[in-house]
Amino acid sequence: MAGYDYDFFVIGAGSGGVRAARVAAAMGRRVAVAEDRYLGGTCVNVGCIPKKLLVYASHFAEDFEDAEKGYGWTVGTPSFDWTTFVARKDAEIERLNGVYDGLLEKAGAEQIWGRATVAGPHEVRVGDRSFTAEHILVATGGWPDVPEFPGRELAITSNEIFHLKEKPERILIVGGGYIAVEFAGILNGLGSQVTQLYRGPLFLRGFDDDVRQALAEEIRKKGVDLRFDTNLTALERSSDGSLRATLTDGSQAVADQVLFATGRRPNSANLGLEEVGVELAPNGAIVVDEYSRSSVPSIHAVGDVTDRMALTPVALHEAMCLVKTLFEGVPTAPVHEGVPAAVFSQPPVGTVGLTEAQARESGAEVVIYRSRFRALKHTLTGGEESTMMKLVVDRASDRVLGLHMVGPDAGEMVQGFAVALKCGATKAQFDATVGIHPTSAEEWVTMREPVGTD
Repeated sequence: MAGYDYDFFVIGAGSGGVRAARVAAAMGRRVAVAEDRYLGGTCVNVGCIPKKLLVYASHFAEDFEDAEKGYGWTVGTPSFDWTTFVARKDAEIERLNGVYDGLLEKAGAEQIWGRATVAGPHEVRVGDRSFTAEHILVATGGWPDVPEFPGRELAITSNEIFHLKEKPERILIVGGGYIAVEFAGILNGLGSQVTQLYRGPLFLRGFDDDVRQALAEEIRKKGVDLRFDTNLTALERSSDGSLRATLTDGSQAVADQVLFATGRRPNSANLGLEEVGVELAPNGAIVVDEYSRSSVPSIHAVGDVTDRMALTPVALHEAMCLVKTLFEGVPTAPVHEGVPAAVFSQPPVGTVGLTEAQARESGAEVVIYRSRFRALKHTLTGGEESTMMKLVVDRASDRVLGLHMVGPDAGEMVQGFAVALKCGATKAQFDATVGIHPTSAEEWVTMREPVGTD
């Protein structure tokens, strides 16, 4: 509308914010994006992208060993230089920052650098400047949350670990979610001595129990000291510079770094939201309706700041749905069911659909198909790594309700099968599909005998 400076003002230039801004701007809307840190948000700078590059780097040691053990290669003594890797990683992140800048510029969205706060239903302040907009989008993501305990300031989070000057020879990782599990595999693969603590009986809460158990077994095989039902209560710096952690079982652990990966909180503090009437959940998440609209109708939110489903592709999906709702006149609610996910652990996890427990809780008569095997590659290397694949099927409809995997290329495989589940694929259709031999993926269409039913 002509009475406002902008049609759409976006606070936060992460995945969701940039997608919403550039698509709206490409439609001819007057759009501004405010950012005070870096373009691309968590995913590009201290999340998905640099983490996956680290996963690649960390797996070479195992690949070199397999090449020599099983395939006739003479590798020599490999070595890893942390400084070299970090420099190359930083160069790639800088390139991606430039890509995001170019996308916004090409679309015609104005970039405003500085911390933005909401001053009213249609007003945003950045420094000493004030802007008005018909619609405001808050897409400020999440931020690592470290609980209170003595010595808390000595720990690092996933924000800092990407910028360490040197690789820690000994690291203590606290947490049992994506970040903790992934960095345990990364640092272990790079040669660090890794201890991972989780306060509960089994990590990756919310994933299928067979996935959780299988991954724990595989991680331990690779040398990570994995301790469940254990937490950290205090941290102190020793005279030699090392960190000494006191644990709930009364023991102590010594490390060069302590990484806390115990969760992330929606990044909504000090944005002026409550002052203008935006409802926040107890954890700081912006409460939104099915169309990503807050309790103030002109203020919207997408991505991790809403705490609906903290995945980059979900933030992108929510952003696209919001643009359709606001600027195309097509009310579109994002769909949060049937979203595939991967954990880039070692070995990785891929999953889509319902867990076995969720399927049983839904009242379905559940049939389980599960396979555990050693991949063909390791018949020559002697490697002990095992792959686990699992299908959760509804007996009445024969629909495949869930598909879960622990093993190499799990994420790549599950992405394709997520399409099948989205289309309502049945077990009979899986069985009727010809497999590609020899691959691990063919196991999905050759599991014939159920291993468990209601």
